[in-house]
Amino acid sequence: MDDKQCADWRRRVLLFLTSQCITLFGSTLVQMALVWYAAMETASGGWVAAFSVCAYLPQFLISFLGGVWADRSPRKALIMGADLLIALATLAMVLAIPHISPGTPLLFGLLGMSVIRSLGAGVQTPAVNAVIPQLVPEEHLMRCNGLNAAMQSMVNFAAPAAAGAVFAVSSLRTTLMIDLVTAVMGNLLLACLTLPGQRNMGRRTIGEKKDFRLEMKKGIKYTFSDRLLRKLLLLYGILTFCCVPAGYLSGLFVRREFGGTYWYLTAAEVVGFAGMTAGGIVMGVWGGLKRRELTFAAGLFAFGLLGAGMGLSGNFALYLGLMFCYGIALTMAQTALTTMVQEQAEPSMQGRVFGLMGTMYAGFLPLGMAVFGPLADVISLRRLMVGAGLALVAIAAAAGFFRKIRPTSQSGGA
Repeated sequence: MDDKQCADWRRRVLLFLTSQCITLFGSTLVQMALVWYAAMETASGGWVAAFSVCAYLPQFLISFLGGVWADRSPRKALIMGADLLIALATLAMVLAIPHISPGTPLLFGLLGMSVIRSLGAGVQTPAVNAVIPQLVPEEHLMRCNGLNAAMQSMVNFAAPAAAGAVFAVSSLRTTLMIDLVTAVMGNLLLACLTLPGQRNMGRRTIGEKKDFRLEMKKGIKYTFSDRLLRKLLLLYGILTFCCVPAGYLSGLFVRREFGGTYWYLTAAEVVGFAGMTAGGIVMGVWGGLKRRELTFAAGLFAFGLLGAGMGLSGNFALYLGLMFCYGIALTMAQTALTTMVQEQAEPSMQGRVFGLMGTMYAGFLPLGMAVFGPLADVISLRRLMVGAGLALVAIAAAAGFFRKIRPTSQSGGA
């Protein structure tokens, strides 16, 4: 690859990742605002769980369909169309808030908006993940995924601070309006990017519905007949489920154990995403071990151990320090897993594989919230965090298991 070609793909990747980070900022800010609003207004694990379930269950239902569309249709159009759907749902809620009574009616209205936003994310996410290997040479995938993780974490680092600042001086309605601005900015930037042609895009025929069903079955059969992909999806689901107590219920934990101010909630979120940013930078520079599964196992082990430590911490400063390291370990594990999936899956199947991966995430996360959220109202959240963390440690410690999941047909070098 000559210098001109190298500069060209790097420019396109940077433009693409930047456009997605801009829209991610608004989406993250809104999702955080909804969960915080539920936690502060109700102090109920049930309501917090309800918002998380509505944010991810629809995504679970549509992610695989979105993956098929990503293999058969222009991915750029899918990404922009999904962003437009999310922005319209947010705009409708902004206009409706003055006419909805505070309390339960407003909470149910916000839940409805979360459902529509989740459907858009289910279509968008597989297409985004499939575009990255479409733009990046395989030997640079791990570093590019690390860069992507660092950029997204930097956005997530800024989003809670922005949400806390907006909440402190303004209202939920103003917070939602920020998402509209970022959606327009991100899509205008993406419109300037030309993506390379997709290989093996499905042809449009009179019997397209039948073809579509066949493509779905083909994607499922391909993914679960591949030994590595099957195990990676299972591990991804377990990781998502077990990170709920220490990760997705962190706002509720801080609210109960350390204080009920937005600034405490903001500090916990900012520090966690700062750790994820640091982890992304490390992976972007280092590139991980040549054996991807060892990088994943080490990150998973540290992730579980730190989650358990957070559950045992009684000091807020110590909790924040563990949260920072927790973010680093999470990025290390996720980057290695995503890279293994990208290296193993055929280009014509990547949309469907990532669609199934999104289904695992969007299925196991609400399952975890449905289990751990109500349990947090009757069992100490500290105990739940320790138990889930030790479960991940036990999985990562099974060294013989991880020796069996290295790629068999793709390059594994960093």
